[in-house]
Amino acid sequence: MHDHTHLASRRSFVASANGHADFPLQNLPFGIFAPRDGAPRAGVAVGDMILDLDAVLAAGLLDGAAEEAAAAAEGGVLNEMLALGAGPRRVLRNRLFDLLSESSAERPRIERMLHAAKNCTLRLPARIGDYTDFYAGIQHATNVGALFRPDAPLLPNYKHVPIGYHGRASSVVSSGHPVRRPNGQRKPASEDTPSFGPSRNLDYELELGIWIGPGNALGEPIPIGKAADHIAGFCLLNDWSARDIQGWEYQPLGPFLAKNFCTTISPWIITPEAMAPFRRAQAKRPEGDPRPMDYLWNEADQAHGALELELEVFLLTPGLREKGMAPHRLSLGHASALYWTPAQLVAHHASGGCNLRPGDLLGTGTISTEGGFGSLLEITRGGKQPVQLASGETRRFLEDGDEVMLTARARRDGFASIGFGECRGAVSPAPSAR
Repeated sequence: MHDHTHLASRRSFVASANGHADFPLQNLPFGIFAPRDGAPRAGVAVGDMILDLDAVLAAGLLDGAAEEAAAAAEGGVLNEMLALGAGPRRVLRNRLFDLLSESSAERPRIERMLHAAKNCTLRLPARIGDYTDFYAGIQHATNVGALFRPDAPLLPNYKHVPIGYHGRASSVVSSGHPVRRPNGQRKPASEDTPSFGPSRNLDYELELGIWIGPGNALGEPIPIGKAADHIAGFCLLNDWSARDIQGWEYQPLGPFLAKNFCTTISPWIITPEAMAPFRRAQAKRPEGDPRPMDYLWNEADQAHGALELELEVFLLTPGLREKGMAPHRLSLGHASALYWTPAQLVAHHASGGCNLRPGDLLGTGTISTEGGFGSLLEITRGGKQPVQLASGETRRFLEDGDEVMLTARARRDGFASIGFGECRGAVSPAPSAR
């Protein structure tokens, strides 16, 4: 549903917001930030600035549902605000839009509540109780399957059920946090016995994160027609993967140490309200693919449940950095490559009675398209075809000192484009293996 907050003609008195690549007035994502020498607090990104939401509340500039939502955001985490659902969140966003607009009568007061983002530290926006990673990128699943099962890349269940596993919430970090190379057991085909040491095949995975808002009671499924109401927003997500450790340990129970050492997310929650102009129909399934079961099927979700979102991955290596060269773009893809919608992932997660809670995080799984693979495993065909960089370096997998950056951009004619901000992490050496 579109309203005045989506009009491309509307401008902010915050000059950097007008035409900003990620955070124009039409976005206004929520997060947690700490100003220099200050305590963490709720904020809203607008251009190159962050509006102190706690200060807006304290100044008496909010009332009704907007006041309720902002009050729930106090305390350095957004879980209680996420729990309120779309109604109060939408009212608060609309009020902030008016306060930050070019014609705002409260400009003098609001200007004193703005902080330069470059002088602030961004934190995780919510206390993540549980993290689940799905496998909803069918092109990625096909590409990876083809490397190991050329005759049958997709297993028989893939097109019937959203595949996922429970990850580790404690190792989810905000953009910019160092990524320490993990140690683990490895056994490549060329070696007779396993060994323990640093991962030799460290990789990234390009994903979207889905923030849960209102939860559900234990034992009570979430109907597919109501699943979108439980989504509080989106972010970028890099589910770092130690491919060599994964290849040895994952059978028969799936990912473990190869995945739980670090997951990086972009720190701003991009609300469903901001994404409203950028919804699109879910891609039609190829002829012969099974129709989703009834508990996963909703006509409105199929018509508007997917996201019009362009995704990019960049790599900055020590060699590129030393020579003053730009980061190397590894891929350009699109969220339309997901085989399941965000609402279908939520409905399936709760279908057996699992209770989702405010601040839970879901990953979509790696998003790949024909022209934009979401991992080095695919780009290099398992390390057999290294990436050639302008610095003269090559990469099969990530090396110490490499930095990976994910970005996202939502575009549609007639609307101001919005972005998600950066999701970046630099690889540091593994701890001494003893």
